[in-house]
Amino acid sequence: MAGPKNILFIMADQLSYDYLGCSGHPTIKTPHIDALAARGVNFSGAYCQAAVSGPSRMSFYTGRYMFAHGGTYNNIQVRVDEWTMGDHLRPLGYRVGFVGKTHFRRDGAGTKKLGLSLTGDFGLLLSESGLETWECDDGLHPDQSADPDLAYNRFLREKGYDGGDNPWYTVGNSAEAPDGEVLSGWHMRATSIFRRGSRGSLRRPPI
Repeated sequence: MAGPKNILFIMADQLSYDYLGCSGHPTIKTPHIDALAARGVNFSGAYCQAAVSGPSRMSFYTGRYMFAHGGTYNNIQVRVDEWTMGDHLRPLGYRVGFVGKTHFRRDGAGTKKLGLSLTGDFGLLLSESGLETWECDDGLHPDQSADPDLAYNRFLREKGYDGGDNPWYTVGNSAEAPDGEVLSGWHMRATSIFRRGSRGSLRRPPI
């Protein structure tokens, strides 16, 4: 066999399946995701394993239910012996890198108990859930995403989104109410507006 093929795993945060053009939404345009769906398989019967980002991602990465892997909320430690897709792929010749956000973390205390340095190669992989972190824009709270040099902040400015010093917070994680008020996603108010079917619109680049 030839060497391992490259794998690009894309995960979108806070995106309902029915808010996609390829899933039949009558007005929302998602041309990039629609193009991927047209060339691949669209699973219409898949179910999210948790309502919160971190546990849901960890279920993706481990193939296990939330009650099994233990990452029950954002930034909750997951046991050091929990294998992720990175742990499974590396022995097959893959270098597994991560760009974006995870909202979970490994068991730092368990890693130290095993006598592993969190700054060494293996200990660092354990602390990063089996992934090499190339660019992390976690932004669990506004002060964590305020760095103007974060790649996502630079991207938003280059696209013309005026979000002040912290566009990750004011643009990337927000919605606009019918009266023009910017609603913060941190307060979970944006979701209710769209569920009520108002004229509010997401203030994000097209997906």
